[in-house]
Amino acid sequence: MGIKFIVPEFMKEQVLKSASHQFIEGDVEHWWHTETGRGIRTRFSDDLLWLAYVTAEYVRFTGDVSILDEKAPYIQGEILQDGEDEIYDLHPKTDYEETIYMHCIRAIDKGINLGNHGLPKIGSGDWNDGFSTVGNKGIGESTWLGFFLYEVLNRFIPICEIKEDTERIEKYKKVQDGLRKALNNEAWDGRWYRRAYTDDGNILGSIENDECKIDSISQSWSIISGAGDNDKKYISMESLENHLVDKQNGVIKLLDPAFDKSKLEPGYIKAYLPGVRENGGQYTHGAIWAIIAWAMLGFGDKAAEYFKIINPIEHTKTKEAVNRYKVEPYVIAADVYGVGNLIGRGGWTWYTGSSSWMYKAGIEYILGLKIKNEILSIRPSIPNDWKEYSIRYEYKSSVYNIKVKNPNGKSTEVEKFIVNGIEIEEKQIKLIDNGKINEIEVIM
Repeated sequence: MGIKFIVPEFMKEQVLKSASHQFIEGDVEHWWHTETGRGIRTRFSDDLLWLAYVTAEYVRFTGDVSILDEKAPYIQGEILQDGEDEIYDLHPKTDYEETIYMHCIRAIDKGINLGNHGLPKIGSGDWNDGFSTVGNKGIGESTWLGFFLYEVLNRFIPICEIKEDTERIEKYKKVQDGLRKALNNEAWDGRWYRRAYTDDGNILGSIENDECKIDSISQSWSIISGAGDNDKKYISMESLENHLVDKQNGVIKLLDPAFDKSKLEPGYIKAYLPGVRENGGQYTHGAIWAIIAWAMLGFGDKAAEYFKIINPIEHTKTKEAVNRYKVEPYVIAADVYGVGNLIGRGGWTWYTGSSSWMYKAGIEYILGLKIKNEILSIRPSIPNDWKEYSIRYEYKSSVYNIKVKNPNGKSTEVEKFIVNGIEIEEKQIKLIDNGKINEIEVIM
């Protein structure tokens, strides 16, 4: 998703590649080895939905609906039996192909698997792979997954409208209505959203817990998805800031307190020491979602401040900081230790998709470069003391030099949008591949 500004064709290739690692039942290989063709079939509940999420983002960004009619084969493999969480095997491609649209539909329909609280079942993990025994018996549910599924449907209902698929539009809107009610009632803990319900009826992400009282991504996705009630969104993000942001050490934790000695058995996440990786450290992927949420709420000061504190270069300004951080200052670390004497130390680097989300957070949500169906607009969420900034965007053979001026000390909202000296009332412009240099002046 991050590379779409530069080579959107690559994004399309990734969608087609991923679709060809989907089973006919709708689930997908959690990962695979290209060299051998072997991959792992699991009960993870979110990865199939990313196929629809990214496909919709590609269509929305480029306006290229032809991808929906491209075809990709399915793979085949043994169905997971009761009590079996995963199979690593060779999953050969079948002769049966369907359009990318139908691949996405199969993924969504498989993902709409709701539990007793009206939330999606978490399986053997959602985005947090470490929650491997929260719902692997088929009962546990995920709040974050509820918000994510809601946003997938937000994005995909317009795709169904393109296809004039009225039956699915009605079905998905009903699912959304149910999710919204469940998320704001069953998943609300009083000051923030809970994280999950386990197979045995325990709650993760509740103030009543000794460990994992609050988890970051349930709060951030209540905003990103738009499914959180208006008052709850602000309260939950305030709680995230109060409990999970450590400004002194430049860390935004995934959850707190870390799992250690309580009776909760959420899975292999508990095998990590407290403060390491998902277990109470900064999992940068999730920290960036919080930054995006602050930007979406219009808190440009917070978004930019927290973007800065997790920026690797900020961890290496002094010899002491370098000795603590210990990893490269020019790539995103997937995780940063969050507790104890190693707090502030960088973890895994180079392998992470967090870099793509960091890029999106800065370009799309703070600087506000929005492109939808090849129409460019600017919707900033910046510190009010920023006077101006500029973006140079290359669209095919054309160049768009964008200068954003902030004379009134605002964080959001655009007053004027001027293209090559002419004010545009709609405050947006259709991108044109004409080999010219275009000057855009935006006044906040």
